[in-house]
Amino acid sequence: MNVKFKLLPLAVAIATTLAPLSLHAEDVVNPELTQPEDPLFDRQQPIVIAPDTPIPDTGMKFTGYARYGLHYSDSMNKYVGADGQNAGNAVGRLGNESNGGEFQFTKAFISDNGAIWDVSVMLDHWSDKVGLKKFNAGVTNVFASQPNAYLWAGRDFHQRPQQNLNDYFWMFHDGQGGGVYNLDIGGGVKFDLSAIGSTDGEGRGGDGGNYAITTKIHGISLGSSTQMSILTNYGFDSDKFNDDGSKQNPDKVGAFQIGAAIDSNWSFGGTQFVIRYTDNADASTFWKTDGLATFYTSFTGNVKASDAWNTEYLLSYHALENDNDSANDRMNYSAIVRPMYNWNEVHSTWLELGTSIVDYDNGGKNTAWKATLSQNVSINAFWAGRPMIRFYATVGEADNKATKADPEQDTFALGAMFEAWW
Repeated sequence: MNVKFKLLPLAVAIATTLAPLSLHAEDVVNPELTQPEDPLFDRQQPIVIAPDTPIPDTGMKFTGYARYGLHYSDSMNKYVGADGQNAGNAVGRLGNESNGGEFQFTKAFISDNGAIWDVSVMLDHWSDKVGLKKFNAGVTNVFASQPNAYLWAGRDFHQRPQQNLNDYFWMFHDGQGGGVYNLDIGGGVKFDLSAIGSTDGEGRGGDGGNYAITTKIHGISLGSSTQMSILTNYGFDSDKFNDDGSKQNPDKVGAFQIGAAIDSNWSFGGTQFVIRYTDNADASTFWKTDGLATFYTSFTGNVKASDAWNTEYLLSYHALENDNDSANDRMNYSAIVRPMYNWNEVHSTWLELGTSIVDYDNGGKNTAWKATLSQNVSINAFWAGRPMIRFYATVGEADNKATKADPEQDTFALGAMFEAWW
């Protein structure tokens, strides 16, 4: 069966079933789930300022994200995961992730005519490599009819919505380009449009020959405390010639992607429902495979039972099918839960449990499970309180009998790690 028609009915069915779950929220917004009031502090998404953005006296801010520490294990696999899983760290990230960080400086300027400019530069360090992740400029309050519109150009994080428990970017288009955010199209609804190209990866700062047109409609109200965003993208290639005159992208495959997120907040927590379908690609339309189709959906949230107890959870499903090569067609089911207990404003204990199943269409399953107990010291004991120092123990097992000659791998690890965003 053609995968394009096989996965779409499933997407519609899941959306119809789960979307109403987000429509019964009380008219109380949970401040722990809202975005930072000051976008200059936003560590991961593109910085999008507005005319009322507060500017520091110096005009300069240092922001970022980092996690570093010791992860000790005598096991063959230091980290736990099922072979072939696609949805990030599908058994859970706590006590199961490596070191790295992103460090950003932003300078803001206010012109005599009231326009607000910002210039940002970011270095990142992952896999012991340091790279230039961001260098861009933007401006707002330059159109009388669209004062909140934000124009940008340069190299940036771009359209990378992320989920916490599995550390998964369910869309991902970091690169170089330009566009506009927050065009007001009426009724409080905003529209974003950008053209972006992947970097060449050769240290020369050029485009990699893979491009995307990205759009987002956001601020769609579904109730007093529920909003929806719709994202659509189209990926395409240039020929990009090698030094010998040959084409790097002779087939020039195109890719299409559509997704939606429904966010709800209420007095004791919040939820997010995500659904995404991609033709000829997966999370990013930069990297294309002819005949591939992928579908991803998830339901995640948190429940605050009391001032001391809070629980995060995530359920996800990821399907991958290729009309031209069915050997790796598979479905990934994932479930993660993280109950958290605050002893006081500084000390907390977390337990994270996760499981991942990779079910291959041609037969066989890879499975994994993980449990992590973490004792934490943080700036405050709320679930999002950072900086944090954590001491953890992780146990888990992966059984990759569908793809590995030596399938069973047990993991036991001890670690001490700090995590911070600022």
